[in-house]
Amino acid sequence: MIHIVASKQIGLVFTYLLLLICRPAGLMAQDQPAANAPGLGSTLRATHIIGFEGVSNNANGNLSIQVNALRFQKSDASPAQIPIGSIQDVILGQEDKQIGGTTMALTRTAAPYGGGRLIGLFSHKKYDTVTVEYLDSNGGFHGAIFQLNKGQGQVLGSELEAKGVHVTRLTNEITRRSTEETKK
Repeated sequence: MIHIVASKQIGLVFTYLLLLICRPAGLMAQDQPAANAPGLGSTLRATHIIGFEGVSNNANGNLSIQVNALRFQKSDASPAQIPIGSIQDVILGQEDKQIGGTTMALTRTAAPYGGGRLIGLFSHKKYDTVTVEYLDSNGGFHGAIFQLNKGQGQVLGSELEAKGVHVTRLTNEITRRSTEETKK
């Protein structure tokens, strides 16, 4: 009987210790308030996922609107840009990404009494995705995808809308469609 009680206590101590260790990761994964988002005319930190010619995939840099062009610039390279007039559509979305890598995955697996599920709640970070569909100088259709911190995609979308670009917000579309389907 003492052996069973001791093993349960060790399991509980391990779970609490694990939660204390993982707490900083959970705090980092919390959403940034929209009030902290940069204002109009600002430069946003972004990751170029794919699409701009001459820019490597998954490159980090600055995304900004300069005069009449959308510009992405890595710190060590010349900027890649497209004229705002050639942008056909901008699609804003959201993405949820697990943080912590292999260490966090192993910790979730090793947590007793379903503690891995609790850790999983705090080991995600939300991002905004921005897909830009545009025409090149020869009339060819292209697309580029960027990943920004939560809330910054809306800021960029608002700036581009102010310049006359059509912006599609996927989260609103999905919510609207699911509401319509529920009514039917």
